[in-house]
This record gives sequence, C-alpha cells and structure tokens, in this order.
Amino acid sequence: MTTTVRERDIEVYFTKEVTKLGGKAYKWQSMSNRAVPDRIVLLPFGIKKLVELKAPGKQPTPLQKKVHENMKLMGHAVAVVDTKAMVDYWIERWRKQINNIKERMAI
Repeated sequence: MTTTVRERDIEVYFTKEVTKLGGKAYKWQSMSNRAVPDRIVLLPFGIKKLVELKAPGKQPTPLQKKVHENMKLMGHAVAVVDTKAMVDYWIERWRKQINNIKERMAI
C-alpha cells in the first residue's frame, strides 16, 4: 500500500516546524486575488517570509507564478515548498538567519 503525501500534509508539517522556530505561519487568503502565496510567515526579529505550499511534484499555476514574479520585483521572494525535505531546507536557512541576528545582538 502506497501512502500519498498531500499538500495538506506538507502544510501541517510546515506550520509545526515554523512554530518550533518561534514563528507563526498565517494562512493568507485574498478575496481580490486568489493567487497570493498560501502562508505569511512571521519569525523572530521581524523576519517575514512568503510561502506557497504544494503537493509533491506540483508547480504553481501560471497566475500564481505571475503574482510571485510581481512580488519578487518588489523585493518579496516567495518560497515554493512541495516536500517535507524542502520544509526542512527552508527551516534550517531561517534558523541560521535567526541565529546570525542573535549573535550580532549578543543574545
């Protein structure tokens, strides 16, 4: 029996891992634009991230890609995450970013 990983599984794992970092992963839904990223992540020290969660192997829709590109042009990158390994990758990058700030502040 094969177990299929769904987008919801990635989303639950992602949210738990962000919480472990001391952050919040707020669900983002816009009534005027369905293509906004799924989550706005707020981490310690004012760090903000935008994340699009997908089922493994799935890609953003053309409209989502366009919105992500427009956000990037304004200086707001969108991370597209479709596996638990990618969640781990981003969490580790963000952990390093938080730790670097802590070190500079001598906390």
